[in-house]
Amino acid sequence: MKLLHTMLRVGDLQRSIDFYTGALGMNLLRTTDRPEQKYSLAFVAYGRGNADGHAEIELTYNYGVAEYELGSAYGHIAIGVDDVAATCERVRQAGGRITREAGPVKGGTTVIAFLEDPDHYKVELIQTNTRGL
Repeated sequence: MKLLHTMLRVGDLQRSIDFYTGALGMNLLRTTDRPEQKYSLAFVAYGRGNADGHAEIELTYNYGVAEYELGSAYGHIAIGVDDVAATCERVRQAGGRITREAGPVKGGTTVIAFLEDPDHYKVELIQTNTRGL
């Protein structure tokens, strides 16, 4: 078995594509528009996504829905990066919101940070050379 993708419902598809590709450096892999079913999809990932063995994020825009309640069950997605502090700065310059600055996890040495995407989904950044990835 293999994790293929995580789906996030978004209020503005282009805004989310811009965030994941611009601020986080992912690639837009493909888009689908289904007017009869009233939704549009965009898949983003690093490299070629599943073709390179990487999980993808499916961004789903349901026509006419600009905002969702996230509830209390959702936690976050995690992305391994070379330099958490530099990535935070790039996200900040792209208008992203950092909710926990780069630093070691409590009681450990792994460097992490947290941010929110435009729809308030939480994303954890993990510095790969501090975690053995």
